[in-house]
Amino acid sequence: ALAAMAPRREAGLVLLLFLLPLASAGLSGYFGTKSRYEEVNPHLVSDPLSLGPGAGGSLPASCTPLQLRAVLRHGTRYPTAGQIRRLGELHARLLRRAAGATACPAAAALAEWPMWYEESLDGRLAPQGRRDMEQLARRMAARFPALFAARRRLALASSSKHRCLQSGAAFRRGLGPTLDFGGDEVEVEVNDSLMRFFDHCAKFVVLVEENDTAMGQVNAFKEGPEMKKVLEKVASALCLPVEELNADLVQVAFLTCSYELAIKNVTSPWCSLFSEEDAKVLEYLNDLKQYWKRGYGYDINSRSSCILFQDIFQHLDKAVEESK
Repeated sequence: ALAAMAPRREAGLVLLLFLLPLASAGLSGYFGTKSRYEEVNPHLVSDPLSLGPGAGGSLPASCTPLQLRAVLRHGTRYPTAGQIRRLGELHARLLRRAAGATACPAAAALAEWPMWYEESLDGRLAPQGRRDMEQLARRMAARFPALFAARRRLALASSSKHRCLQSGAAFRRGLGPTLDFGGDEVEVEVNDSLMRFFDHCAKFVVLVEENDTAMGQVNAFKEGPEMKKVLEKVASALCLPVEELNADLVQVAFLTCSYELAIKNVTSPWCSLFSEEDAKVLEYLNDLKQYWKRGYGYDINSRSSCILFQDIFQHLDKAVEESK
């Protein structure tokens, strides 16, 4: 049995390989959850269905798998509507200044960059994200062939987020060549209480999600010397007054570099604004936010996930009992 959760990422039978300029290659290690699978698992570049080095000996011969429960992020997605609005705001400023920006090649290049993101995309699954999930499903089925066989039960659960439902459907399609359910299509169950447990935890919502002071350390870092240095450098490259930039606008420029690489497999001109040292600062800013909002910053962050882990272990315990 498999429970596939989606709250974020890739597949396809044909993988086109592009040689990436160094601009994004030097930054790609700092994209966090916006990273491509191939950045962490380089063997997928040459073979997207490869199980990686040494995969054959991962399961001892004396062991028989009884059940697999996988908790997965969604596939590669488009930016959110808020991120697209901020990017559009920054791009519009560059367009207004483009006429007199002959001394700013970076600004001129970005002014010519086509702003193709629309707010209607709002975090939806990208075509690359569908390929992500299909290939992930095929690799998982190849790793545990006894569990992904005819007459085995498959259960898919997702949050109600559009990108998550599409990820679940793509994951199921990836199992198509492997599993035969006699013509019965497996539906993706919507279960927000499990998949978006944080939204259903009143204490988390009050103390963290809707608490303006909960991100105090994040806001302090945005105004700190490290971010100020990055702001000044980006403002200089774009020939903009530093007062016209803030940490959110600079961060969305950096994220656009990551999105273009993950979605299109190209090096965006937005990447040219940042060095590896800048990337370390922006990675830390994102890590800091995740620490306080989803990680160990507040005790309720981890406690809110108990309902999901209870569900996982209850099903595993049941599988062990039934196997006796």
